[in-house]
Amino acid sequence: MNSPKKDGDDDVPIKDPVKYGELVILGYNGSLPSGDRGRRKSRFALYRRAKANGVKPSAVHILNTPQDSKAVHSRGQHSISFTLSRNQTVVVEYCHDNNTDMFQIGRSTESPIDFVVTDTSGGGKEGEDPSIAPSTISRFACRVVCERNPPYTARIYAAGFDSSKNIFLGEKATKWKNPDGHMDGLTTNGVLVMHPEGFPEDPKQGLWREISVCGDVYALRETRSGPSRGKLAEGESSALRDGSLVDLCGATLLWRTGEGLMRAPTLRHLEALRQELNASRPQCPVGLSTLAFPSLPRSHSLEERQPWVYLACGHVHGRHDWGQRSEGEEDPGEGESSTVRRECPLCRSVGPYVPLWLGCEPAVYVDAGAPTHGFVPCGHVCSERTARYWAETPLPHGTHAFRPVCPFCSTALSSPGWTRLIFQGPID
Repeated sequence: MNSPKKDGDDDVPIKDPVKYGELVILGYNGSLPSGDRGRRKSRFALYRRAKANGVKPSAVHILNTPQDSKAVHSRGQHSISFTLSRNQTVVVEYCHDNNTDMFQIGRSTESPIDFVVTDTSGGGKEGEDPSIAPSTISRFACRVVCERNPPYTARIYAAGFDSSKNIFLGEKATKWKNPDGHMDGLTTNGVLVMHPEGFPEDPKQGLWREISVCGDVYALRETRSGPSRGKLAEGESSALRDGSLVDLCGATLLWRTGEGLMRAPTLRHLEALRQELNASRPQCPVGLSTLAFPSLPRSHSLEERQPWVYLACGHVHGRHDWGQRSEGEEDPGEGESSTVRRECPLCRSVGPYVPLWLGCEPAVYVDAGAPTHGFVPCGHVCSERTARYWAETPLPHGTHAFRPVCPFCSTALSSPGWTRLIFQGPID
């Protein structure tokens, strides 16, 4: 049921435009640093497939010998194996489901994976060389199952089926038998989900939860890969909502529904806001030069008229050498916070002095407001409501910590995580 995919094949139907939604990796500001290619990209659109490929549980087998296991797996069905001991394995077989489409996410580039995700490091860069920093994202991290009929509900499950159509939970994996008799378990580093209320109009952060292999919802473990599961979150669902966050322990994904995307700002809208801001001809109070944000496709490299900001006060200037500068200090690039403390010539506030970058990923905006606020310390610019929302949204970090990050570059935010930008208009 997992047909082989070639890079560049997005499985976008020609005659069926139903779009379930999109998964967007936080921290890349519109595209991967090396460019979006094939199944490795910063966002993945989920469309109704030409032919349903979903699966649902059917038969359960209790196996006592390797020969029994081989006989079950040779049938070519999707299955989940729960190894209880060296001599006993429970295998749950899955059969075809005409009413759902399944999409798989993980680090593996094998054909069952629809969306290849690698670790996101702070500053919007892809993960380092795996030999230096081993990935914490599972090769087959999770799967999203979408109902093919309205309301097109999308549900998330931990773990994905591998090339042999199997999910394997070994002896050491956290697993258990539920009161109704069905087996379930958790992946090593877990799949965490946060469903906000009222996103995007009046968003309120929800609680972070862990999703099981069978899609049940649990309180978090004591540590990310702890041996004991949290308490069952009664009445809570694995159904994704507009604005739901999915953390794979190395990358955080934002889910936007098809309906939510229709109401969200577009790149064209962000470009219009950029042009409107530039048309107001903001000035550098020191050099008296006119400042301008570069066009969105070029918004990843410093330009001569780029606006800079004193983060302590929000006063916007052009690039200049007024104030203190550390000896031998390198010019900061995008997403890097300047460690140099500079004094603002307007108000004498002392703090970092960094270039401003427009946030180019429309999906993370909660409204279509003007770009009036910048994240601290990275300098990415967006609307006030967007800045406030993400500065108040802690994302999982490490084994049991949480911290807010810039949604455009994944840099950890200071407290407060944003500053209101103060532009000086032309004096003529």
